[in-house]
Amino acid sequence: MDRREQLTAGIVDRELAMFQAVPNAGGKAPCQEDIRTFRIMRSSQMASWSEAALESYLQDLKEAEDAGRNLLTEKYARMMQSTWPEEYARIEPLLRKVDPRGLELAGEIVDIVLSWERELLERYPYIVRRGRPISSAEDSPGVTSLETYLRGELATYSVKTLELCLARVKDQRAEGVNGSAVILAQTMRQYGFASLEEANERLKPQ
Repeated sequence: MDRREQLTAGIVDRELAMFQAVPNAGGKAPCQEDIRTFRIMRSSQMASWSEAALESYLQDLKEAEDAGRNLLTEKYARMMQSTWPEEYARIEPLLRKVDPRGLELAGEIVDIVLSWERELLERYPYIVRRGRPISSAEDSPGVTSLETYLRGELATYSVKTLELCLARVKDQRAEGVNGSAVILAQTMRQYGFASLEEANERLKPQ
């Protein structure tokens, strides 16, 4: 196992433990028991990151553990600002304040990622439409967009991790690399597809 694989495994293991500990009304949700899907989705997400960003985020997770914080609980709570604003208003005072610099960095990352996602929707519509809607304008209590999910997650990162993530997506953009395509391709490979083109064709409604 190389360094990237070690870092990714350390991240996903810690995230999984936090994910399974997220409180849910009525007991654990079915997705909390679907370990295979969780590992595929999160390891694919890390495939697009720089090694420096992986190292920084792993440190974020370790520090959160030491402080008794569950970053996954915080992530899902923050998503409610868009999907369930009345409930979010009730719990917001319980959440850690986000550094203003962190919000600024997160906003820049979101802008780049959403542009990539719109490009993917044009190129691979039958894959992308099976996932989350792209824009937070499409949120509802039962539907969380990719934008809202991303903002919720980025709000749990340290400023250092956000700086490294932003540097990575800017580098990818400058090189003509669609970072979201890197993640999607890795996801499709783990589900047995040889390429995004193959997956898009096979997922096309008959």
